[in-house]
Amino acid sequence: MAQASDRGAGARGLLPERHPTADFFVCDIFDATPKDDLGSMEHPLFSLSTRPDRRILTYAHNGVTVEVTPSVKGRATIHDKDILIYCVSQLMAALNAGREVGRTLQIRAHDLLVATNRDTSGDSYTRLRGAFERLAGTRITTNLETGGLETTSGFGLIESWEIVRRSRGGRMVSVMVTLSDWLYRAVLAKSVLTLSRDYFRLRKPLERRIYELARKHCGRQPDWTISVPVLHKKAGSAAPVRVFRAALRRMIEEANLPDYSMTEEPGDLIRFARRTAAPTAAQGGPVLSQEALDEARRLAPGRDVYALEAEWRGFWDSTGRVRLSSPDRAFLAWVKGRASRP
Repeated sequence: MAQASDRGAGARGLLPERHPTADFFVCDIFDATPKDDLGSMEHPLFSLSTRPDRRILTYAHNGVTVEVTPSVKGRATIHDKDILIYCVSQLMAALNAGREVGRTLQIRAHDLLVATNRDTSGDSYTRLRGAFERLAGTRITTNLETGGLETTSGFGLIESWEIVRRSRGGRMVSVMVTLSDWLYRAVLAKSVLTLSRDYFRLRKPLERRIYELARKHCGRQPDWTISVPVLHKKAGSAAPVRVFRAALRRMIEEANLPDYSMTEEPGDLIRFARRTAAPTAAQGGPVLSQEALDEARRLAPGRDVYALEAEWRGFWDSTGRVRLSSPDRAFLAWVKGRASRP
């Protein structure tokens, strides 16, 4: 006889619903566009060290305070963050497709490794387990706002995780992960930005962190300038400022950053500029108004409006760069059609 606690057991003798889809979300959108949450892009929650980092990080900037306490396994690293980016990307793709989502996700380990540009050797699965352990063990105390709410709270970067299935050789096949309520609220509020897929090709932790900051602060602006000491603070680098400055100069020389170029300016400043700035009227490209971009946000909630703009410009270019009497109207008509597709 079914126990009274069995979910869905009724008078007609139906079996309980043992695996309700509303309880978790199965990650099955392989080519989901990479998305990152604004909160962790703005503030240095993740370690840039390649060795276990067991230091407590205390950070305060513009009224936001953050304390990050690692476990004995060390603080979650910027490479561990790939897991969160993958989860956020899957949730946003599902939301945009009108599907139900939940805070608990079932992830296929192989898909995660491939989507984040990692190899799929046996060692990679072992490293993946270590990443889950650091994410769950790292505790955040902050008053950082997500989803329009400012609360002072403590939480893990993920609430929990468990291996759902292993292959015969002991390799992780799938895993269930429950995101923190803080991160999940950010997803539901669509407080995310699109990343370049080349982000996952960046080898150095500092390169990844600097790209995040450039992506967050440049937005639609053609460039963004920041002092080296403030950039050092926002990056969360543990290196002395002089060492950090030297690392920035190497980054400028190597020019590996996706989408953005870096230059050193007088006054100990670093300038970031978009590599592919939007075409101007003088260059013969359509110019969109801010009102059109605002309307695009309303028509396609949850989409990155600048990514939509770039996609539309590519479409315009591929279809012969026809002259547009009203670029705003043409763009918004295209957005309406694009928003109707998953």
